[in-house]
Amino acid sequence: MGVKDLEQARCMMLNSMTGNLDFHAKALVLRAQRQQLIASNIANTDTPGYVARDINFKQAMGNAMASSSTSSIGLTPTGTQAGHIPLGGISTLQLGAQGQMAYAAQSQPSMDNNSVDVDRERANFVDNSVRYEATLRFITDDAKTMLAAIQGQ
Repeated sequence: MGVKDLEQARCMMLNSMTGNLDFHAKALVLRAQRQQLIASNIANTDTPGYVARDINFKQAMGNAMASSSTSSIGLTPTGTQAGHIPLGGISTLQLGAQGQMAYAAQSQPSMDNNSVDVDRERANFVDNSVRYEATLRFITDDAKTMLAAIQGQ
């Protein structure tokens, strides 16, 4: 086995070890951005004409895995209207041509054309929080497993 073959084998081994971490890191970024979007929906409950938005997580994750870098997942922070309440510098997320963001279906018509259903948004917020925590645990467990393997335990 030559030096080039050995180097290639090491790269493959490293990729197989870190591939799972890459997946979870991208999922964590998407979960955090979805959490900000849901919080923005809740914050704009009383804003006339505000249309609730959400991310198609499955499609966004597919696009994130197709991209080569962790930070480039196709989400660009922008504001849509001056009257919307910004949350941590990001009021809403505008997605590119991927079409990952969708408008939430209005469950009850309102006089001010606001489509935020607070109960649905709270449920989405809690669900996303639980999934965010689970993703963090996966990352922690993967890191502990790799550390134990490196230390020979």
